[in-house]
Amino acid sequence: MSNIISVKSIDDPRLQVFASLTEAQLRNRLHEEEGVFIAESPKVIRVALQAGVQPIALLTESRHITGDAADIVAQLGECPIYTGERELLAKLTGYTLTRGVLCAMRRPRPLSLETLCEKATRIAVIDGVVDTTNIGAIFRSAAALGVDAILITTNSCDPLNRRAVRVSMGTVFLVPWTWIDTFTKNGQNTDLHYTTKLRQLGFKTIAMALVDRSVNLDDPRLKAEPKLAIIMGTEGDGLPHSTIAEADYVVKIPMAHQVDSLNVAAASAVAFWELCTKCVR
Repeated sequence: MSNIISVKSIDDPRLQVFASLTEAQLRNRLHEEEGVFIAESPKVIRVALQAGVQPIALLTESRHITGDAADIVAQLGECPIYTGERELLAKLTGYTLTRGVLCAMRRPRPLSLETLCEKATRIAVIDGVVDTTNIGAIFRSAAALGVDAILITTNSCDPLNRRAVRVSMGTVFLVPWTWIDTFTKNGQNTDLHYTTKLRQLGFKTIAMALVDRSVNLDDPRLKAEPKLAIIMGTEGDGLPHSTIAEADYVVKIPMAHQVDSLNVAAASAVAFWELCTKCVR
């Protein structure tokens, strides 16, 4: 196959996307339509391809061309496929490849909030979560437990960060998501809080937080709501006071042994299981 290229040097400029570009450079914030991300491991790459994500180039250990990545190679058409031995590729990327395969892919165009929420009944809002592992784990739980869509504040970690994608096991391509922060009216930025916008779209908002007015997660009023937005906060400080104040409900997970809180990824799984009606019981 003419598109299979053997890597001879880690300085090959064609490999820049795999080697020297930072996550911010890959994302290309100024021109997001030109942004790129890296999917790691055959399983994750398969999920991305099945979801219609456009591949740009593949980097794989030579043995995987006819091994673990053979079906992926067959799907890539004329897309360049760079191969080399494990030690050389580790020097190129700065880390040992998980399952020996990376794929550079075009960032999908983000959906509008209105489109995302049009048919949704249960959505999650990730507010200020910066740990890549937590982001990936939240997406995996959301996909497994029936969340229709995810909204992410722009001070959170990018779900298409390489590690977040891998931890999610590719579910970042299965649950539709978009960024949420400020909104415009007549072309001008407004101070409209996203909870207000969600309320306008028919959602009741749930802030997961420990305050005096918190109700238990199994409060029957919550499941009775036809449309819910479950808001999860940052790992350290939790949700901003303004978000808690704006929410329709503030909710806590009852716990034993005087434990006050769970890791945000674990808490999200518990909340999604309890509140998302599409779960298979």
